Parts: sequence; structure tokens; C-alpha cells
Amino acid sequence: MKRPTKSLKTAAAAGAALLALFSGAPGWSERAAAQQPAARGAANTDGLDVQKLRDNVYLIAGAGSNIVAQVGPIGVVLVDSGNTEAAPRVLAAIRRITPLPVRYIINTSMDRDHVGGNQVLTASGLSILPGAVVAGAGLDDALVSNAGKASVLAHENVQTRMSEATGAAAYPFPLWPTKTFAFHAYSMYLNGEGFRIIHQPAAHTDGDVIVELRRNDVIVTGDVIDTTRFPMIDVARGGSVQGLLDALNRLMDMTIYNLPIQWNDDRTLLVPGHGRVYDKLDLLEYRDAMTVVRDRVADLIKEGKNLQQVKAANPTLGYRSEYGTDRGEWTTDKFVETIFAELSKKPAPATARVN
Repeated sequence: MKRPTKSLKTAAAAGAALLALFSGAPGWSERAAAQQPAARGAANTDGLDVQKLRDNVYLIAGAGSNIVAQVGPIGVVLVDSGNTEAAPRVLAAIRRITPLPVRYIINTSMDRDHVGGNQVLTASGLSILPGAVVAGAGLDDALVSNAGKASVLAHENVQTRMSEATGAAAYPFPLWPTKTFAFHAYSMYLNGEGFRIIHQPAAHTDGDVIVELRRNDVIVTGDVIDTTRFPMIDVARGGSVQGLLDALNRLMDMTIYNLPIQWNDDRTLLVPGHGRVYDKLDLLEYRDAMTVVRDRVADLIKEGKNLQQVKAANPTLGYRSEYGTDRGEWTTDKFVETIFAELSKKPAPATARVN
């Protein structure tokens, strides 16, 4: 009886190819084992501020939205990509952290300052399923994501909103996500890190996700939190006040403070879409501030006040100095107007039940 040498060789080759698939492209894994990312903590001359949050997790600020980079043996996983103008500088900042390629980008919303760097950063990177590895594994080239470039993941509502935009508001196709999900959450493991991407329906928009890095206990919130102003609620793209508060309450459930040993630095870190890094106590103050303003407006509406009277009553009193702004497209007045409009809506009449 002959030994099935051909099938064994085929199986061994397939196994080696699959091992290469999960280890990354040839050449990258060897470099990754020998090189560790260098810490950066100060602003560079390119106007970006790179801060080391954990041993292999970095915050890149100053590129429009906050960007989080998780670095590991197979390369870099990014949460958001900043605006288009800053993309070359973001790439240079990543190169100062590690020479390894960008492998994945997770977008927390469809906002241009969160997705604008997708094209440049994906083109600089490498797909999780590079063409040579796919061919070696005997898989169809159609499985290669984004033509061998880094992949972009977002909720399907992000792609829907981006594809619907026309004229001056249209998004160039290279900014679109290459993979979407429609469920409550999407999970994956990369770089030894468990990523949970959790949809927050009708919050800032209807495509918001929060991204939890489970091993490092870091949560990237996108624009569900904006420490520089009252949160922007994009009603035209499915956002709502109640959805935002629901998302903040969900974050409260997910975060842990440094108890009982309060002098330790151990705690959940929350990276907002804009502004400084929060912990649970910061989140508590932020959530309570938004809830109090909402409740004040609700009470004034019950008293029969119109919008101008509600504004005159100053429902943001006590919080305006922290979050208020009269500049830009999203002001304190617009925040109050959005709350008033949502709470003033009459509930839809109940449908008569037919037996």
C-alpha cells in the first residue's frame, strides 16, 4: 500500500499557508518579533499629539477626531482615521511608533473627521488576507479585502449614509468602509486583543459604535462623548437625545473605576471623539450634566414655555462654562433647540386594535 504522500504534502502546504495567513504577510512577522513600539508622549512639529495610554495603545490627537492605535505583532489596528488633510501626518506619526503596517481601521461614525484618512491609511497598509497568502492557502482572490490594502469596518448605517450623499456632500468611494455589520455588535481578535464593536442606535447618528479593547480596558466612544462642547446630535442622520443618553448609560455599565485601591492608576480609560481622555468619574459627571439639561428642558415644556422662553431660562446653567460654545456649527443654543424639538414631539396616536 502506497503512502498518500501527495495529499499529505498538500495538507502540509495548506497548513503552512494558513499559519502565514494568521501571522501576517511574509517578512512582517519576523520584524514584529524583533521590534517593540517606541513610546511617544509629546506633541511633534507636525501638530499632532501622540500619547501612550497603555503599553501598546496610543492616542493620536489633533487630526480632526481622536485616533486610537493598537499595536501588535501583525501591525496596527486604528479606531478612526481623522480628516483627509491630516492623513499624511497621521501616517508619519504611526511610523514613529512602529514600522509595521496598518491592518485594520474601525470607524465610529460617518463624520468626515473620523473617516477622512481612510484612503491614505488603508493604501499604506496591508490586508489581513494579503493576495500572496490567499493564493498559497488555495482561496479565491475575491476574499482579499480592499484589493490587498488595510480593511475598514463600520456599521452598515455608515455605508448607507455615505452612499446616499450626493453633490458637494458626497464621499469619495475610497473613504467608504470595506466591511460592515448590521447586528448589535461585532467582535474580533487581532494582535492578541479582543475588540468589541457595539452599535449605539440613534445616538450622535444612527451609525455610531463604541469600540472596546478588552485586554487593555480602553473604550473608544466616538462622538457619543465630546469633552470640548455639548454633544452634537445629528438629527438629519438619525441621532437623538434619548439615544445619546442611552449610549452614555451603556458606557457607565461597561466602565470600572479604581476601587478599592484608589491610589492605583488601574481603571477603564474612555477616549472621546474629541477632547481629553475620561475615566468613569468623568463620564459620570458628563452623563449627569446632559441628563440634567434634558430634564430642565422637559420641565419647562411641561410649564408651557416656548423655545425662546426655554432658552431665556438658561437650562445649561452650571455646565455652560465646561461644555458651552457660541462658535462653530454646533453651539449651546443648537443643543437646547435639539432637546426642545425632540421633547416637544407629540407621540404618534395609538393604533386601534382589531380582534
